[in-house]
Order: sequence, then C-alpha cells, then structure tokens
Amino acid sequence: MTAHTSSTPDVTPGAEPVERQAVAEGISIAAAFMLVILAAVSILQGISAIVDDKFYVAGIEYVYEFDTTTWGWIHVVLGAVALICGLGLAIGSTWGRYGALGIAALVIIANFMSLPYYPAWSIVIIALSVVVIWAVSTWRPER
Repeated sequence: MTAHTSSTPDVTPGAEPVERQAVAEGISIAAAFMLVILAAVSILQGISAIVDDKFYVAGIEYVYEFDTTTWGWIHVVLGAVALICGLGLAIGSTWGRYGALGIAALVIIANFMSLPYYPAWSIVIIALSVVVIWAVSTWRPER
C-alpha cells in the first residue's frame, strides 16, 4: 500500500503565509533604518528651528500655536528618542520594537500639530511613520 502525499501545503488555522512574514521582516528592517534617518533629519529640523526663529513661518492662525523654538526642542527630543528606538529595532530587541511603535505615534502627533510651520514635510513624516507602525506591528520575529 502506498502513502498518499498531497501537493497542497499544510496550513494551520491562524497561520500567516511565509511570504507575508518575509515582506514584513524586510520592511521592518527598512523601517529601522528609515526611523534612524528620520530621527537624524528631525534633529536637524529642530536645531534649525532653535537657531533661527524666523526659518519657519506660520501663515495662518492655528490652535496649537507654539513658538518655533519650542517646536524645535520638541523635534530634537523626539528625534533623539527615535534614533535610540531605531537602533534598538535594527538589532531586533523587543524594547526597540515597542519603542519604535510608541515614538512613531508621538512623531505623528507632533508633526500633525506642527503642520502650519512646514506642511509638506509634516505630511511626509506622518506617512512614513504610519509605514513604520505597520511594519513593526505586522512582523513576528519569533516565527
């Protein structure tokens, strides 16, 4: 009697395809480096706002109106924390994953609130932060 072998892959309920995990892993690694680069640019953006108060000009009245120096310090601090989280994510640490999720959420909030000062840049940073959150939250390194 011969054994019957099936050509269909063994799929257990709730299991994700390997291809999806590979994509999420690749994007998570890219997200780590993207977070490091965005952190560095955020730090530089903050420094430019601190050094030259007239560099960013708000054209309209806005509910979340702060001095540009204040926004500069907010971006420097968030950038420094994002840099640390990005490096932690790059080495695959658990704290790096959770830190990247948290800091990406804070970066979204900060850039939403600073829309009148640099709208195009803020929208780009918000979109990239959403990609970081997606990549980090879908990747399961234990598989």
